Amino acid sequence: MMRQLAVWRDPAGRFSALKLFVLLVLLWPGVDLALGYAMGMLGARPITQLIHGTGDWAVRFLLASLAVTPLRAVLEWSRVVILRRMLGVGAAFYALAHFVLYAWDSRWSISFVASEIVLRFYLTIGFVALLGLTVLMVTSTDGWQKKLRQRWKQLHRLVFPITVLALFHYFLQAKAAVPDAAFALGVFVWLGLWRLAPRRWQGRPALLVGLLAVVPVITALLEAGWFGAATRIPAARVLIANLDLAAGRPSALVAASATAVLAAALVRRWLKSRKARPSRELPRPAAVR
Repeated sequence: MMRQLAVWRDPAGRFSALKLFVLLVLLWPGVDLALGYAMGMLGARPITQLIHGTGDWAVRFLLASLAVTPLRAVLEWSRVVILRRMLGVGAAFYALAHFVLYAWDSRWSISFVASEIVLRFYLTIGFVALLGLTVLMVTSTDGWQKKLRQRWKQLHRLVFPITVLALFHYFLQAKAAVPDAAFALGVFVWLGLWRLAPRRWQGRPALLVGLLAVVPVITALLEAGWFGAATRIPAARVLIANLDLAAGRPSALVAASATAVLAAALVRRWLKSRKARPSRELPRPAAVR
């Protein structure tokens, strides 16, 4: 049990500076939100800001957990695998905090919270995603993995439909203020298309170039489609706005993120080729005694 709680250790039980760093990254948003609430820095509706903040970070850490496998293949970084469980559990904890804060804002009225979940579609979707994340968190331990065996992988593949539900909930509660949700959706599209590619292509820069060309366009189309369907803002105006790269639209942020991944992969390959290249220096003559 104590070994399970020592999340800063690697599977072999050794101290891992990488895991400790990621643990601090996971804790920091909660600490920041708590300090902001205690110091009265969250505006006129602080609990609402807490609810939104924990929900935002739940989605971010959920996407980060899905990015572990692509990073391992693209950057040839095997050690990153030890972070997947931490990031997934962190996402589940922020999702639970998101729900608890909503219950607090509802004055702990179980009947009211239950009726809202049943009657409000976006809350229904969010609650189903929360239940799914909770199940994955509880069964993420080594003990459950051994107990479920092959069924464990099948169960944890549900993280993909759960993420879809979480992103749909994100869009529905954001209404017209969807830049963050659209960016998260663009990242999810990148991750999904990467996984759908043939395995032999997943580590190649050519695939990353293709994703860089395609995913920002898909992000812009999805954002415009959302505005056209859910608001009175014409979809064409949103598409035109995406042409202004300096405006920081979600498609531009997705393009910047995809460029960063491509650049990191190219640098990693260059460093690997330099390391493997034989030295061209001529051997020095032995000293004459």
